[in-house]
Amino acid sequence: MAEKEYLVGTVRPTNRPEAGQELDLDTLIPEKIKFVALTMNFTSGTEEEFSKSMPGYEAKAAELAKMGAHLVRPSGAPPFMLQGYLREQELIANWEKKYGVQMFTSGQNHVHALRTLGIKKFVGASYFPEQMNNIFARYFTDAKFEVLSMEGIDSPFADVPKVPAAEILEFMKRIAAKHKEAEAIYMLGSAWKTLEIIEPLEKSTGLTVVHAGPARCWETQLRLGVRHPIKGYGKLLAEMPS
Repeated sequence: MAEKEYLVGTVRPTNRPEAGQELDLDTLIPEKIKFVALTMNFTSGTEEEFSKSMPGYEAKAAELAKMGAHLVRPSGAPPFMLQGYLREQELIANWEKKYGVQMFTSGQNHVHALRTLGIKKFVGASYFPEQMNNIFARYFTDAKFEVLSMEGIDSPFADVPKVPAAEILEFMKRIAAKHKEAEAIYMLGSAWKTLEIIEPLEKSTGLTVVHAGPARCWETQLRLGVRHPIKGYGKLLAEMPS
């Protein structure tokens, strides 16, 4: 009996190749899953740019559904977190009903990962400014988490992929050290080069790391009934909890 084939459609926030860590992990799933991506082509990474993006996201999600996608991933946490936790849920539920395909956003994915791991309070970091980090923190607070901190590393949006991984590792360790009660470290964003620091960060802090790339690969598998643990990118993807 032939294995069932699946098509997964992703709406990526930018078209820079550095933003494609999730593509690397997707290729490690040894199942007949094919991937197709469209892009929003964000360039400035500002609240203003993100706040106007929902019609574009919906149009691209509709296009992927028309291609026959079994799962659509409107990726990029900030645009949807700006909508607010409850409004985001309403939007995605409406799109799923309208286009007849299951979907999850980055924010929904991260909430699902944190809940599955039993995390109630965490420290977080992104490469966005304080005002937006406050919005991200409120999103998770509305989802019933305790956000101990949500800090941003200082880098222009376009230059985020150039920030050295070792610098980000030390930045994350400093944040974790300030909050001994934290149960996890949350890293928002796929553009920074951080896949290689997940395991060293987990080992040095004793905390589980929830990172956009592995979390997306984890939930993609769960949604399609696949379970293939992948080691080297943190506890979530290595253990594949359901």
